[in-house]
Amino acid sequence: MEGRARAPGAGTILNALATGVGSAFAIEQYTHAHVSLSSDSAVQGTIAGAPDADTRLIERCVELVVERFGDDEGGEVRTESDLPMAGGLKSSSAAANATVLATMSALGVADQVDREEAARMGVTAARDAGVTVTGAFDDASASMLGGITITDNTCDELRQRARRDWHVLVWIPPERAYSADADLDRCRRLASLADLVAELALDGAYTRAMTVNGLAFCAALKFDAEPMLEAMPDAAGVSLSGTGPSFIAVGDRDALASVKVSWDERAGQTVLTTTQTEGATIDE
Repeated sequence: MEGRARAPGAGTILNALATGVGSAFAIEQYTHAHVSLSSDSAVQGTIAGAPDADTRLIERCVELVVERFGDDEGGEVRTESDLPMAGGLKSSSAAANATVLATMSALGVADQVDREEAARMGVTAARDAGVTVTGAFDDASASMLGGITITDNTCDELRQRARRDWHVLVWIPPERAYSADADLDRCRRLASLADLVAELALDGAYTRAMTVNGLAFCAALKFDAEPMLEAMPDAAGVSLSGTGPSFIAVGDRDALASVKVSWDERAGQTVLTTTQTEGATIDE
């Protein structure tokens, strides 16, 4: 009883920490999950390249799927990823989605579950594991469904889906920032501005929305906005992604190549990629 799946990471258009409404878009960077089930009811998780990492999220994903569709199976789940943990690129959501789908595949029930509902199972696991503040349905839905999603995380409602074919530039600093450690009080002071960003996004002005979001959350989360200022003359949109520390810009490839020259001078890693519109997939 084995299953494999992959799920893309995502970038931020609107951070949901201020009001619970959030928006994200999937990118061509992936987390892969391999689940092997057996009659042993215990679940053991491992994360490639991170032997000391917290595996509660992926283990809980397996448990929730088995509780709903299985017969007390346990086993092993292993993930490996292009996405840095705690980098703001939705690595937790991608890991949860890939693990949920891989477990469903192992049980032979993947065709029985709506993908939105599968994303909600991963969100529940993230809340149970304590790795999210908002529930991150915005991130989870973008990763699971592909493209752009706008959600109300207070009730796990999908408010809008859209597709944009952008080139994407990501700067990933060497530091890490955990969303569960974000200062909620400071973020909630941005509520009125977040409402404006949500209106822009719902009207399809995604790149304007993400830039306003980035400037606001750089201030709230105490990140230097200089990477955004470097990108703004060339990029269609740029933002702090998630709770940082990564920054993400979208637009024309040649224009982003100019931004990459500036970001390459910074410590860390830059990645030039594209948006992803297919969402999470099962590997046959």
